Amino acid sequence: MAPEAPLYERDPEAWNAYLAEGNAKQARKRVGADVLIRDERGRILLVNPGYKPDWDLPGGMAEANESPAAAARREIKEELGLDLEIGRLLVVDWVPPHGPWDDSLMFIFDGGTIKGSVWPTDDEVDEARFFQESEAQDLLRPYVWRRLRAALDVPAYLEHGHPSAREPAEGTRSGNL
Repeated sequence: MAPEAPLYERDPEAWNAYLAEGNAKQARKRVGADVLIRDERGRILLVNPGYKPDWDLPGGMAEANESPAAAARREIKEELGLDLEIGRLLVVDWVPPHGPWDDSLMFIFDGGTIKGSVWPTDDEVDEARFFQESEAQDLLRPYVWRRLRAALDVPAYLEHGHPSAREPAEGTRSGNL
């Protein structure tokens, strides 16, 4: 007697239902995507969101089935009216659960250099300005500053703004963030 064909061959619809059930039970992560944008003087663009007390990098949370780079591009367009090509990935930071929030993965992409002023185009953002690194450090939450600092120094994978246990590649700068 020949062995029975696998479910995916016998009943593709049942196989897809089986996969969908498994997918629904899998853990999900929130994903955020920020963009490092500088002006011609090397200053860093920060935004002052009206819905929270601290300044932040421009960007935001990814929507369902949206890639981090696509989320970054969409958020920059929504918040600042900028149609930027999103550059290379600079940092991925795992953020542990905090307050009412589950853990998340936060990405920072290179947004390049832009000329002139930037104005918010979304009610969520009260202000957008360029700052020197020392000013940005004073305005950002400590873990956001550590994430940005890593993006400025050496692209990296982080956990809550700190380097992971993996040793940095030879020739890269390491140290306390």
